[in-house]
Amino acid sequence: MSSFIIRDAQVVNDGSTFPADVLVRHGRIERVAPEGIGSERNARDFDAKGRHLLPGAIDDQVHFREPGLTHKDDIAHGSAAAAAGGITSFMEMPNTDPQTLTQELLARKYALGAASSVVNYSFYMGVANDNMAEVLRTDPKTVCGLKAFLGSSTGNMLVDDPVTLDRLFREAHMLIAVHAEDEHTIRMNMHRAVERWGEDIPVEQHPIIRSHEACYRSSSHAVALAKEHGTRLHVLHISTAQELELFTPGPLEGKHITAEACVHHLWFTDADYAAKGTAIKWNPAVKTVEDRDAIRRAVNDGRIDVVATDHAPHTVDEKSRPYAKCPSGGPLVQHALVAMLEMMHEGIFTLEQVVEKMCHAPSRLFAVEERGYVREGFHADLVLVDLNAPWTVMKENILYKCGWSPFEGTRFRARVLNTWVNGRLAYADGKVDRTARGERLRFAR
Repeated sequence: MSSFIIRDAQVVNDGSTFPADVLVRHGRIERVAPEGIGSERNARDFDAKGRHLLPGAIDDQVHFREPGLTHKDDIAHGSAAAAAGGITSFMEMPNTDPQTLTQELLARKYALGAASSVVNYSFYMGVANDNMAEVLRTDPKTVCGLKAFLGSSTGNMLVDDPVTLDRLFREAHMLIAVHAEDEHTIRMNMHRAVERWGEDIPVEQHPIIRSHEACYRSSSHAVALAKEHGTRLHVLHISTAQELELFTPGPLEGKHITAEACVHHLWFTDADYAAKGTAIKWNPAVKTVEDRDAIRRAVNDGRIDVVATDHAPHTVDEKSRPYAKCPSGGPLVQHALVAMLEMMHEGIFTLEQVVEKMCHAPSRLFAVEERGYVREGFHADLVLVDLNAPWTVMKENILYKCGWSPFEGTRFRARVLNTWVNGRLAYADGKVDRTARGERLRFAR
């Protein structure tokens, strides 16, 4: 539709919540009117009385598994689940098959996004020990960032050559996002675990194998390199209290070193392995309640700049394997926003903080053009939520291609009702419009 009005919404934007009507024309927000909007010719009305209107969330870390790993997920399914979860833009990682290590392969992924993504999209350029010439050709205005695995979480994308790392941090002309775990420490810990348990390592050993020390060693090394070279560094999925000392509290503006937390590290603790098992096996590992609570505090004080998902599905069969053969990762895009809103209900975050960390801050951190806010002139990426419409996550309402969720059985108080992407209603009444297509993100750099 070309024009519509969302009436009597409680708009959450720029740190405040206020009643307003919102007029959308041709995919853009034309008016945000606290005084209300009269009738508009050929404009459909949406009654939002008693509901909250948020900017669409921007997820800076997903793995939609395409190309090459589409038995786990693909862009069509992943983006549909994102729309159902109120995520209207994503940034996808390069550890697919083939890995995104050349400009040609990166262009192919953008073609896949254009063909099948329900929401807006960008793709990281991958960094390896031997592709620096390709990396340095990346266009910062059309690509979200460079991705370097400083611990070989998946595949063989480990960047461990000191000369390559120094050159990357010295010459990169755009944001570098890093997965930071020290590979040597992890291998030593795994060796000790195998010596003790053989093939029957308990999943509870995961945060001991992928330990606090492994995280801090790698994160602190990345931060030291960024400080030495003045690099724009973004450290992904912080999982330990100790790492938080590496980051500065306060507003995002002016920082050249930033940090992300993921929903699972804000929700689960190592006490949950007993019930959830390998369903919550992620890299970096879910760790102690003290770590979780420290990360929550860091979201509030600004040491954590954005909240994302690290959505990384595997099949039920893959996740049912014994610990050492079970891949790490799980699906999260459909349930991340409602999980954060549940934590709002629990008094951990305010509604305005949830919007800041999932919508506003990712927009500013990546310099995304005209998205992430309910502002006149911006793209109409919008999410209507009912904060008091309880529902339970069950297989019947899971949209992930893999068919499962670590949140199965969880009762959430908030519900996503409608999601608009560029002014098109992509999700409503529990159904995704799979013919909707997002747009390639652009960056004001």
